[in-house]
Amino acid sequence: MKLKDNLRSQILSKVKKVVVKIGTGVLTTEDGSVDKEQIQGLAEQVVELKKMGYDVVVVSSGAIGSGMGELGMEKRPGTLPELQAVAAIGQSKLISTYDECFKLHGYHAAQILLTREDFEDRQRYLNTCNTIHTLFKLNAIPVVNENDTISVDEIKFGDNDALSALVTNLLNAELLVILSSVDGLYDKYPTGKGKAAIIPLIENVSDEIKQLAFDVKTKRGVGGMQTKLEAASMVTNAGEAVVIANGRTDGVLKMVVQGGNIGTLFLPRKEKMASRKRWIGYTITPKGRVYVDDGARHALAEKGKSLLASGIVSVEGTFNKGDTISICGKGNGDVIARGLTNYSSAEIEKIKGCSTSHIVKVLGYKLYDEIIHRDNMVIL
Repeated sequence: MKLKDNLRSQILSKVKKVVVKIGTGVLTTEDGSVDKEQIQGLAEQVVELKKMGYDVVVVSSGAIGSGMGELGMEKRPGTLPELQAVAAIGQSKLISTYDECFKLHGYHAAQILLTREDFEDRQRYLNTCNTIHTLFKLNAIPVVNENDTISVDEIKFGDNDALSALVTNLLNAELLVILSSVDGLYDKYPTGKGKAAIIPLIENVSDEIKQLAFDVKTKRGVGGMQTKLEAASMVTNAGEAVVIANGRTDGVLKMVVQGGNIGTLFLPRKEKMASRKRWIGYTITPKGRVYVDDGARHALAEKGKSLLASGIVSVEGTFNKGDTISICGKGNGDVIARGLTNYSSAEIEKIKGCSTSHIVKVLGYKLYDEIIHRDNMVIL
C-alpha cells in the first residue's frame, strides 16, 4: 500500500492544470433543485486550488436537473425539445449560483457552453483552448457545460464525462477529477452480497476493468460508471491521470491533488500524446472505416508504420480526403487506430489491396504513397 501511495503522490505532484467534472447528483438535492450550499463548498475548494497555484476548469452538469427543480418536475423529460427548454431554464440558474459563490472569494464564473461541433472544427477547437488559457490569467474560473439548448443527437457528447475528457485533452491538463455520488470504482457491485471495496489504483482501463462498471444513474443524471471509465480510458491513453471520487467528501479536491488515499486513481500512459493527435484520435467523429489484414495490423500497431493500400481489405461508409476514419481489424472489427485519410472512400475502394506502385495505374494519378500517414494517425 505504501508503494501505491508513493506512486500516487509522485504522479499528482506533477499536476499543474486540473479539470474538475461535477455530476448532477453532486450538485442537486433530492427534489432536483440546485444545492447552493454544496456548490458554495465546491467553489471554495476550487478557489483553494487556484491559490495553491493550479489552473482549474470546472465541467459542470446540472442544467437540466436544475431546470427540473425550478419547474417542479420529478421525471426527466423524454423529448429533445423539452430537454432543451428545461436546460435553458436551468443553465441560467446554475451559472448564476456558481458566479455568486465564486464572487465571495474574488473570482468570476466564466460560462463556456460547447457542442461537439466546437471540438470537431479545428479552428473553433483552438479558439476554445486559447479562451480558457486566457481566463486562467484573469480572476475567473471557466465553468464548462454542454450547450443543451441547441444540441441535437448528432452533435451531443452524450454525457459530461465525455465532455470533461475532451476538455482535459484539449488543454493537455495533467489531471481530470470526476466528482460523483460514489467513492470510486468498486471491486464488485456495491449493493450486492458481500462488502464491496474501492479499488485505489488502476494501471490500465482493460476490458476486465470495464466489466466492473455498474449501471446506476440518478433520476437527473445521464452517465453511469461506464461513461466514467470511457472518459478515464480516453484521458489516460493521452498520457494524463484521472481520479474518480465522491464529490460530497469534505475537502475532496485538496486531498486528491495532494496525493491522499481517496477515490480511484487511473494511471496515465508513460508517453504523452501530442495535442494534434489527441484531436485526431479522440475528438473528431470518424466518417467511415477501413478494414485491414493481419499484416497491416501488425505493421501499424507494432512497427509504427503508415497505412498502405495493400493492407486494406474493405471500406465502409462514404468519406472524403482529409476526413478522420477508423482503421479496424478484418476479423472482430475492433478499432486499431484513427487517422486523416489521404484518399476518399471511392478511391480506396478502387485501390484496396494494391501495391503503392500500382495506384497510379488504377486511378490515373497518385496523391500520396500512404492512405494514412503515421504522423496523421493515432493507435488506440
